[in-house]
Amino acid sequence: MRMSFMVCFVGLLTGKAVWAQAGDKPWNGHRAAIVLTYDDAIDQHLDNAVPVLDSLGLKASFYITGFSSSVRSRMDEWRALAKEGHELGNHALWHPCNGGAGREWVKPDYDLTHYSVQRMVNELRMNNVFLQALDGKTARTFAFTCGDMTIGDTAFIDSMHTDFIAARAVRAQLHSIDSVSLYNIDCYYVNGQSAAQLEAWVQQARQKKALLVLLFHGVGGGNALNVTGPVHREFLHYLKQQPDCWVAPLLEVAGFVKQYQLNHKK
Repeated sequence: MRMSFMVCFVGLLTGKAVWAQAGDKPWNGHRAAIVLTYDDAIDQHLDNAVPVLDSLGLKASFYITGFSSSVRSRMDEWRALAKEGHELGNHALWHPCNGGAGREWVKPDYDLTHYSVQRMVNELRMNNVFLQALDGKTARTFAFTCGDMTIGDTAFIDSMHTDFIAARAVRAQLHSIDSVSLYNIDCYYVNGQSAAQLEAWVQQARQKKALLVLLFHGVGGGNALNVTGPVHREFLHYLKQQPDCWVAPLLEVAGFVKQYQLNHKK
């Protein structure tokens, strides 16, 4: 009788310990999740970002605009990224955005204010077909171009939940695993910050046990939104040294979040 009581008592304590540990490390056994994303498929990603990522064994999400000049001229290199474990995400064929004041660079043909919902849906689905031809995969995430999420007053992603596991927006916010909105995932975009500033974002995510998604455009050039090569390298080396941070592509993290939220659905 005494032995049975002790076994049950120890089992109860062990169960509580495991539950406490899971609560403290909700992100696949880590305190925080970090996702590195790179938008627009430019040469500097292949030349400056990928070599550092691969040297450290870090995997990232690259959001591919199908008709980018780099994709057209270096298609085999983009295909190789998927073979190395990086994610090729959807960033539309033509990178359409809302035009107007402050966005004079948006071409009229690719101005979202001239699109219908069906035209946008068709473009994204066609880019999915192209990406499948590159990497052979059907599971995909999407990154809103310029953060624009609606055609008129319609959120076009609402009709595409079977096309994408998740979608990334552009607001700088951190979320716990139970509060992540899979089709409106927030991110911090990088433009001129120091390595120390990027590291501070990681520290905040760790403290809040949250998801931190970082958005890079230019890496050592190639885009007006840019991080220098040395800062990018220093930050990735720092990230590699954070054992309580889970660094993975958005597709993998979003799949984990989806399963977690299903299992903990009230």
